Amino acid sequence: RVILPPKSKATSEMESMIHHFKQVMEGPRPPIGESYVAVESPKGEKGYYMVSDGTSKPVRWRIRPPSFVNLSAIPRMVEGHLLSDVIAINASIDIVMGEIDR
Repeated sequence: RVILPPKSKATSEMESMIHHFKQVMEGPRPPIGESYVAVESPKGEKGYYMVSDGTSKPVRWRIRPPSFVNLSAIPRMVEGHLLSDVIAINASIDIVMGEIDR
């Protein structure tokens, strides 16, 4: 079971309390393999990549931020513009540099 027991049972039944404790302390155990999930965020598509060996700790966990993809479009956007226009172009697509440096 991956779903936590209902709160009413988790506070009154011993079996539910034990199950809740083990789920929270050990975490879920995804199947062996790899998975990529894309989620729409306000700045673009955010990607989550995980490789699992069947334990509760992932072998590899990578988050692809939307600003990373948006940054790669800047060279094409600034072609033929002045150097001072780079600031305005960067502000228009709202790139967060801290999000890129992972």
